[in-house]
Amino acid sequence: MKPLQELTRPNIWALKPYSSARDEYSGAEASIFLDANENPYNTPNNRYPDPLQKELKNLIAPVKKVLPSQLFLGNGSDEAIDLMYRAFCRPGVDNVVAIDPTYGMYQVCAEVNDVEYRKVQLDENFQFTADSLLAASDEHTKLIFLCSPNNPTGNNLCREEIIALLQGFEGLVIIDEAYADFSDAPSFLLDLEKYPNMVVLQTFSKAWGCAAIRLGMAFAHADIIGILNKIKYPYNVNRLTQQEAVRMMEQHYRVKEWVGSLLEERTRLVREFKKLPCCQHVYPTDANFFLTRVTDAKKIYDYLVSQGIIVRNRSNITLCKDCLRITIGTRPENDALLDALKKLKLQ
Repeated sequence: MKPLQELTRPNIWALKPYSSARDEYSGAEASIFLDANENPYNTPNNRYPDPLQKELKNLIAPVKKVLPSQLFLGNGSDEAIDLMYRAFCRPGVDNVVAIDPTYGMYQVCAEVNDVEYRKVQLDENFQFTADSLLAASDEHTKLIFLCSPNNPTGNNLCREEIIALLQGFEGLVIIDEAYADFSDAPSFLLDLEKYPNMVVLQTFSKAWGCAAIRLGMAFAHADIIGILNKIKYPYNVNRLTQQEAVRMMEQHYRVKEWVGSLLEERTRLVREFKKLPCCQHVYPTDANFFLTRVTDAKKIYDYLVSQGIIVRNRSNITLCKDCLRITIGTRPENDALLDALKKLKLQ
């Protein structure tokens, strides 16, 4: 890995971050706060939230087996993705490399930040090689994005190839593990100390059932986290989000129950889906969704909409012609999907 200063945009490395009132005083002893121009009425929402989310990080860190200093919390994982561009990629100069197909926000953030986005197509098994991604990179490649389990394909990427990439790339490798809770593969968080150029993304939106509160996590070496904290908005995670996340951490046993139920339903739904006349292939999945090739994706999508059932038509994505991405729901929801498709008349 190159020195972090060399990877970081010079203006970001030299930046003196904004210092908020709650950065300058973070103690709990005071009872009168006249420092932040807040309204004294409408407690507790009148007060700015903890800018570094210390209470929440202290609850998350032992569960994830990391140090609080190795954890960044943001407005969904999308904030961390965008900050990686803003911290490390010079607009119009640097580039990033990513697999294709994958999560669309990597490319959107690249275009917003005027950073070249280089796609490397997956093979017929939705896998990649480290050599192919390294071949697409050059001296201006700062970041490589991987998503495992991948979206929209659902499969884990080959662990050996990810390790080879971490060892062979001098920039930062971002591994998005949004769906890792549904996979048997070990999280790369276990190897955080081994790879100083690795950033792991996780989220409260999937297994934790908290998509509405918009809370994403980034894990990395403390120096990388420090740069993200340096450029984030001062109060990027609101009090209500922090409060709900604390509540969820206090009952994290529910997540294991939800995941267990969804995995059982995933097995059942995939088995039954394969029997449908409209199903041509179901791809292996390690996520809470599966990708399926069907006879006519647009027709089937439109038909399901007419039945009040919404899936995702991924036909416009590389390697996904006539493919639907179907999220695992509750048993009644999954049964409704199957019943509707059994009634579909193919032409």
